[in-house]
Amino acid sequence: MVQIMDGWLRKTRSLLAALMLAMGLLGVGLDAGAQVVPGERIGPADSAAVLLQAASTFQAEGRSEVARALYEFIVRNFPGTPASDAASQRLVDLQRRLAEEPDGSGRVELQVWSTVYGLWLGVAVPAALGADGSEAYGVGLLLGGPGGFFAGRGLTRNRDISDGQARAYTLGGSWGTWQGLGWANVADASTDGTFAAMVAGGLAGIGIGAAVANRPVSAAATTAASFGSLWGTWFGVAGGVLLDLEGDDLLTAALLGGNAGLAGSALTFPSWRMTRNRQRLISIAGVLGGLGGAGIDLIVQPDNEKVAIGIPLVGSLAGLALGAFLTADRDGGPDGFDGAGAGEGPDGSLFHLEGGTLGFGAPIPTPTRLVGMGPTGLEWRPGLAVTLFRGRF
Repeated sequence: MVQIMDGWLRKTRSLLAALMLAMGLLGVGLDAGAQVVPGERIGPADSAAVLLQAASTFQAEGRSEVARALYEFIVRNFPGTPASDAASQRLVDLQRRLAEEPDGSGRVELQVWSTVYGLWLGVAVPAALGADGSEAYGVGLLLGGPGGFFAGRGLTRNRDISDGQARAYTLGGSWGTWQGLGWANVADASTDGTFAAMVAGGLAGIGIGAAVANRPVSAAATTAASFGSLWGTWFGVAGGVLLDLEGDDLLTAALLGGNAGLAGSALTFPSWRMTRNRQRLISIAGVLGGLGGAGIDLIVQPDNEKVAIGIPLVGSLAGLALGAFLTADRDGGPDGFDGAGAGEGPDGSLFHLEGGTLGFGAPIPTPTRLVGMGPTGLEWRPGLAVTLFRGRF
């Protein structure tokens, strides 16, 4: 209860400080023609710019609620300024991200994963040190679980952790552990050396994830990196077989392919910004295509190893391409929705299909509602949707 009250007071103090700053700047920024010189009042554009910088700082610190309040304040009280245009775009992006993953939603996930990882370290560290007796592993389990739990708790105590930030930690730790295992096998390391490489790789991955999580990270971005790593590993294996690689060479191809897929997806995601739901649909389409190819292999039973791996490879590529084509209209909003209200399709029609929801309604021109981004920022238009039928499938 004390922790809950402390968190509430901390957020309330931040919000009040932000609103007081906004009110102060609004009060001194009434003269649009004033120049920013010592002893004189600053103009609205300068006030809005200061508020925009403050909102950006709050957002970078994970205080999305405060940032959103400031963005809305800028749009409402400083229309026509450059900062207002920027705030409009950031507000839409922030609302989209918050719809996918509310602030703090990754806290439990990170604490659970850190506890499990602590238990793993309780076994892996004694193994890396060459412990023979069971006592060392018993002590490791007794210390590892609580240590992991409190480590995760410490990371999330003083700030909100989004799903994306939590998965930056978990993906880094899991992928680093796998890389340690893989490269240790390529190097023909001993059992002790293999466990040591897994521990070192996991901790290094967590460090990289922590560096990434210092800034706002969307769950869609970490999902892209995760899927990219998995598909890169599969393509590395399939490509290695087609190139007649075996043993350590084939494992090396899988490791390098996974790294290339992870890095490529993470670096290129800002240019294509695909929603998590669309990524999942595309990925499952690729899995279905690959399994379909495996089914053909079981029926045809080809003698050539390259043909046997080539059929699932082509099937997975075709599935990914088909999934991308069929979901091309699902990136307009948090769930692939393009901004039209309930009861009205994107083209104004009464019958519509949106994000897995079938609906029939009638728009009535009365109160205003938010449409989305337009040439001048946030756009509103009259309309109230009365839903007559809605069903999920």
